[in-house]
Formats: sequence, C-alpha cells, structure tokens
Amino acid sequence: MRTSLCLRIGAVLLFFLVAPTQAHSQSEGTSPDTSGRLPENAQAALQAAWARHPTAEVASRELSAAQARARAAGQPVYNPEIEFGAERADVDTVEAGISLTLDIGGKRRARSDLGSAELAVAGARYALARRDFQQQWLSAWFALGTATERAEIASRQLSLIERFADLAERQLRVGDVSTLERDLALLAREEARVQSATLTGQAAQARAAMRIAGGDPSVVPPDASGVPFPQPVRIDDSRIAALPEAVLAANQSLAAEARVVSAERDRRADPTVSLRGGQVDTGFDTEPVIGLTVSIPLHVRNDFRAEVDAARGDADSLAAQVRFVELELRARAQQSAEVYVALLDAWKQWQSSGASATGERAELLERLWKAGELSTSDYLVQLKQALDTALAGAELRGELLRATLDHLSAAGRLDDWTGMPPVSGDLIR
Repeated sequence: MRTSLCLRIGAVLLFFLVAPTQAHSQSEGTSPDTSGRLPENAQAALQAAWARHPTAEVASRELSAAQARARAAGQPVYNPEIEFGAERADVDTVEAGISLTLDIGGKRRARSDLGSAELAVAGARYALARRDFQQQWLSAWFALGTATERAEIASRQLSLIERFADLAERQLRVGDVSTLERDLALLAREEARVQSATLTGQAAQARAAMRIAGGDPSVVPPDASGVPFPQPVRIDDSRIAALPEAVLAANQSLAAEARVVSAERDRRADPTVSLRGGQVDTGFDTEPVIGLTVSIPLHVRNDFRAEVDAARGDADSLAAQVRFVELELRARAQQSAEVYVALLDAWKQWQSSGASATGERAELLERLWKAGELSTSDYLVQLKQALDTALAGAELRGELLRATLDHLSAAGRLDDWTGMPPVSGDLIR
C-alpha cells in the first residue's frame, strides 16, 4: 500500500515540480512560433554588435581595398613618355619627342573585367564574414540563455533542498526522523551546492563568450524564450547557389576565368609609337627635323604561354571546387533540416506533455514527508528527478535554438530571420 502511494506521489511530483523555470518560460511564450523573426531587441543588438565589431571593420577595409583595385584595373595600361635630347658635336642637335604604347591587344578591358570579378569575390567574402558573425553572436546568445536557465533551475532547487535539510535538522531534534535520514538530507544539500556552483560557473563562461562575440549581456537579456521557431525551409538548388559559400566559390571561378583572359591578352605585343622633332645646327645652317618611330616587342625568348597555362589550371581547379562546394552545402542543408525537424517535433511533444506543466509544489512535498507518507530517500529521489527533468527541458530548447540557427543558415534564410539588411546595402560604406 505504501509503495503504491509513493508511486502516485512520485507521479504528482514529477508533474508539478518540473520547476518554476517552466512557468517562467511559458509566460514568456516558449510555444513554437512558426511565423516571426527574432525579437526586435535582439535584432537591434545583433546589428549594433556587427557595426562595432572588429570583424566588420576588417571586412569593410578589405572590401574598400578591392574597390580601389577594381578602379585601378580599369585605368589605361600605358602612359605617354616625353623625351628631350641634345648633342654637341660637329653637328649640334636638339630634339624633343613623345611616345605612347598602344593597347591594341585589349589588355585594359581584360584587366577591368578581372578587377570587377575580384571585387565580386571581395563582396562575397564580406557577406560570408557577416553571416559567420551572425552565427557566432546568436550561438553565444543561445548558449548564454541555456546556461543561465540551467543555473537558475539549480539555484531554485538548492533553495528547496537547503530548506528541506533545515527541516530535517529540526525533525531530528524532536525525534521525528533518524540520524541517517538527516545525514541523507545534508549530503543531498552538499551535492546540490556543487551542482549549482558548477552551472553558475558555466553561465559565467557563457557570458564571457557572449562578450567575445560582440554582445553585451547587460543590453540583451540572457532569456531567449521569445525566439520564434520558423517552419522548416524547403531546400532547392536556387537557395544553395545563393549561399555565401557558393557565391564565393562561383565568383572565385569567374575571377580565375578572367585571369586566364588577362594572361592571354598580356601575350599580345603592343606597338609603341614615337614622334620626335627638333633642329640640326651644322654651323652654316639650321634645319628642322621630324621623325616617327614604331617599335614592336618580339616575344621570342619568352612567349608568356606558361602564365596562361598556369591561369587555366587554376581556373579548372576552381570550377571543380564550385561543384564540390555545392555538393557539400546541399548535404549540410539536408542534414540540418532533418535535425531541426526532429528537435522541433521533440520540443512540441515536450510542451504538450506533463513534463512541461508549471507550478511549484514544495509545500506538498514537505507535508507528505512530515506526515510520513513519503520517506526522506523518496523525497530526494523525486526532487532530483524533477531537477533532471527541468535541466533536460532547458537543454532541449538550447539544442533546438542551435538547430534553428544551423538550418536557417544552411537554407539561406538567416538574414530574413534576423532582420539584417541586404548585404548590398552594406557594400557602400
């Protein structure tokens, strides 16, 4: 009879003692939201963190340098040269001339195209850097929320066990419990203190990681319970091709092809036209002179074909790399979608199960224990089970948040979810 009663009490405790944290989470709206974006305060904090983080400055400076190189590549290849000369001999000569190498091989156009292609590569690197920063910042924020929630659960549970240990001390003095039961309560209290200190330390580490990622825990609250869970995104080739890694690989391949064309244009010999004029003084008479010279370099000893072959090899390698990157991104997107769907289903089941019920029933535990309907060991077992269940729920939500981030990033929807402006708007800085 006592065993049956304890089982029923255990079920009640497991239902009601899944911790005050669950009540807090539900009040903040932890039920899956499949439509919205990040909360506005998180969006603003993320954008502000990107604007002031050194990563953004490095990416912006590199992009500015690429823009300058693109402008330089579009300039004329050759500048004119002016020459002056004088000779005193039996016949005195004074001359002035101007020469210009003519770009008849299309070098300027090829270099301009190459500069534009390399600028596109720099833009893709900028987009990739921003995407990676978003992942780092959000991962740190989600980890901070999970660590903080777990620390709060352990702290509340410690308070319960400390109260229970104090009651056990008083009960021992009046003879209601044995010394063994009192010692069991004291051991449980010390174990709870160690666990609470450990989880508090993990929360401190998570705050430090958040600061390294550019976030300020005092500005963005560690509670991530308002983060929505979107519907799973259908993966198709157009989304894969638009991912920053795919865009970067494609632009690098195009830049390599432009480099091949530029190397081929560099093989073409450009003539140099020189025009000079002056006068010759023979001592008896002065006569004007004018001359025109055309010179063409002969690519005999070095025809620069090796440079073209090297550029072609690089281009072929990067073209193959594009296919590999797309294959890898497609596999990553599929995996992240499967993980996200599985965790989202698990979270929905958690939310609808008795494990997510709210309300604290510490008084019920105390009354049952004082009435002798629940032994000290049974009390501690049920309390420990409630703690483990609450911690598991917090960890499940943290895993789901990370899976959400991975899935949206792999599907190319992270900017939509975080509310970040298009990258094209950031390129003009």
